[in-house]
Amino acid sequence: MKSRMSRNLNILVVGPSWVGDMVMAQTLFITLQRLFHGHAPVIDVLAPAWSGPILERMPEVRRAIEMPVGHGQFRIADRLQLARRLRAAQYDWAIVLPNSLKSALIPLLARIPRRTGWVGEQRYGFLNDARRLDKLRYPLMIERFVALAVPDGNAFPRPIPHPALQVDAQNAAKAREEFSLSDPRPVLALCPGAEFGEAKRWPAAHYAAVAADRIDAGWQVWLFGSANDQPVTAEIIAALQPGQRGQVHDLAGRTRLADAVDLLSQADAVVSNDSGLMHIAAALGRALVVLYGSTSPGFTPPLAQRVAVERLGIECSPCFKRECPLTDNRYRCLRELEPERVIRALDQLAVSP
Repeated sequence: MKSRMSRNLNILVVGPSWVGDMVMAQTLFITLQRLFHGHAPVIDVLAPAWSGPILERMPEVRRAIEMPVGHGQFRIADRLQLARRLRAAQYDWAIVLPNSLKSALIPLLARIPRRTGWVGEQRYGFLNDARRLDKLRYPLMIERFVALAVPDGNAFPRPIPHPALQVDAQNAAKAREEFSLSDPRPVLALCPGAEFGEAKRWPAAHYAAVAADRIDAGWQVWLFGSANDQPVTAEIIAALQPGQRGQVHDLAGRTRLADAVDLLSQADAVVSNDSGLMHIAAALGRALVVLYGSTSPGFTPPLAQRVAVERLGIECSPCFKRECPLTDNRYRCLRELEPERVIRALDQLAVSP
């Protein structure tokens, strides 16, 4: 049997709990492969079950290991059972991306010799390579991920690679057939939801105005989102003229995550809030217009070439609140971001039919 020194480096990454963060974590996986290119590491990712379709589309990841414990749950018996299974894999190194105490517990119980992460919730002892985060040095989330790939204080390779999800063309064709998406006209994908809260959601009426403009120009519109976004997608459709509604396909709550990834890859252009679907669209290389209100592209920007960022940048933005804290003129940062700006951005991205 090969010793730990002679075989490839065996790495366990404890992944984040949000779709967008998981997509951005690919920057770390690519960086690890490049740093050890002469002796490529084996990377497994411990992550929530929903993230499997995302991780399967990252060639740097060998396998996704399902985290059996939900967000905010402790369940020590389940953590111990998983840790015992992980010991058999003989991981050399664990990189813990979430900042919670609980996320660092399983690598400790699994007796992984090197355990790296930001201090977070005072995780001394849980992590034996605990770093103190300098937010000014690493303003971007991807910088905070990639910095964990190198010794503390060392510079990491730049430029940071962009996420690049692979597409299952067979599944894309199957999904188009399942959802009756055979129309050959150009596709505008709209992603009007945001799990974080209303302060990240551009108004449905604005989305409808963009949809109407593209439909009149000969496009079709696909609406993406979870079941929680169905009221918003229904509102967008209701705001259209009756003759335009037949060019809209509402997929919110109907697709699996794998289907959403592969169908988004078929879009000619995407308009999205700052959300997980936005990061997926960027990682698929789609022409993309992103709308920012309460959050900032200075922390989690779309990582792609054909991108237009639209935001007002008013005095109270970004506030990073789930709901607007103002009592008067609420959600101004999004309401006053007019649809005409997005339409112009789409035209400038050269995605006119």
